[in-house]
Amino acid sequence: MLLIAIVLGSFSTLILAQEAQQFSAEQKREFLLKAEVVRSRQTSKGITVPYRLTLSDGQITHDALFQSVDERRNYKQFSTGASEINYVDSYLYNIAAYELAKLLGLDHMLPVTVLRRWNGKMGSLAWWLDVQMDEADRLQKKIPAPDPASWNRSIYEMRVFSELIYDTDRNATNVLVGKNWEVYMIDFTRAFRLSHDLKSPKNLVQCSRSLLERLRALDGQKFADMTRNILTRSEVQAVMKRRDKIIAYFEKLIAEKGEDAVLF
Repeated sequence: MLLIAIVLGSFSTLILAQEAQQFSAEQKREFLLKAEVVRSRQTSKGITVPYRLTLSDGQITHDALFQSVDERRNYKQFSTGASEINYVDSYLYNIAAYELAKLLGLDHMLPVTVLRRWNGKMGSLAWWLDVQMDEADRLQKKIPAPDPASWNRSIYEMRVFSELIYDTDRNATNVLVGKNWEVYMIDFTRAFRLSHDLKSPKNLVQCSRSLLERLRALDGQKFADMTRNILTRSEVQAVMKRRDKIIAYFEKLIAEKGEDAVLF
């Protein structure tokens, strides 16, 4: 009887997990905002050591990632010898990245993320993604993507987004590989720098036509309204200045190589 109970319990949990994965983005958002936290533990990865929370609304149980880091310094010296002026490491950028991704049609590459208070702290709460590994694991184990062309297109779009938000910590551990080889991006706490220049323009190799068109159509005022009390005016302006440079960069590439060699 005990074995049957265990099996049935596991089966029930599996069904709940499957139902949660079928949530729409709005349903995930509502769940993250309202569901009760029933368990918490710190994750083993990430410099800020975020928390993995288990949430339940009485019917569905699902996990989420909570980050509350909000460090701001006029100057920061790193152990590598590098330094940064106006250093910020903030959970607010996770929310800003998701809002911007929605405007660009890239929200399928990011977890739904909301602002929420837990354990006395404000932070970002992101839907826990069902993945098979991160990019660091994939590279270490030398596992090839089953569809290299599709994989590369996703990587190219990720690079465009990373340049747009000036992400200083886009590394292999915060690029996740989905069950069906989707590319997911997480952890944007060190993005949205004030530089009007691109960080690594040579990373801009190709871009989808749809993303380039959405970049052209990006409305700075709408983005500012969506990120009010999250990004400063200077941070929004920096995004728009980098947007202009990304468009100019691809237009130059198209002129040199031809549209079919640059856009997909």
